[in-house]
Amino acid sequence: MILNRLCGLEKLRAGLVRLVPALLCLGVLAGAAEAHPHVWVTAESELLFAPDGALTGVRHSWTFDDMFSSYAVQGIETRTKGVFTREELAPLAQTNVESLKEFGFFTFARNVEAGRKKQKFEEPVDYYLEHRNGALTLHFTLPLKAPVKSRNLLVEVYDPTFFVDFALAKENPVKLVGAPDGCKLSIERPSDGASQAQTLGEQNFLDGANANFGANFANKIAVECP
Repeated sequence: MILNRLCGLEKLRAGLVRLVPALLCLGVLAGAAEAHPHVWVTAESELLFAPDGALTGVRHSWTFDDMFSSYAVQGIETRTKGVFTREELAPLAQTNVESLKEFGFFTFARNVEAGRKKQKFEEPVDYYLEHRNGALTLHFTLPLKAPVKSRNLLVEVYDPTFFVDFALAKENPVKLVGAPDGCKLSIERPSDGASQAQTLGEQNFLDGANANFGANFANKIAVECP
């Protein structure tokens, strides 16, 4: 029962890269009731500002782990064996971004000055997939529905269910594009998830009090402007 429920959850998450990671459902899911990630993403982000100093959106580059990347491109026809062009990956990129909406794009922007009010995003634009050194990288831009002008902004990147583990790149993971002079950027990375992961019951893992378990491993990007 637990295995079936978790495999169902994986089918939802598989929208990220088109295919269900069937190997997990066939037995790789050791410790099925544990809350731990099955997909690993290295993230780089740019916060986009308008000339008046308002935040207008977030541009992401998410690189998937090698194993998941290899599984995702299986069956895609290419002109050159082992080489995947942006055009050949376009249908997969479209599926990815369409699926992200269901999960809030794993991106949560808040206006700290307005009581940490959560901001809403439009549909992703300028999206494409890149395949390099055996890994898939999804590039896309999330425009805010309404630009936010605030002295204190917070952007968090994480999967609430902790199915996908997001880690900011080691060097220069976040950039401010067009930000007003004097704005300061600070980054808070989550602690090692492996050391904090806890064993959860089936219901708690899928819903209930631990439905937002992944927030414990959120990457927090704070911007303070004068």
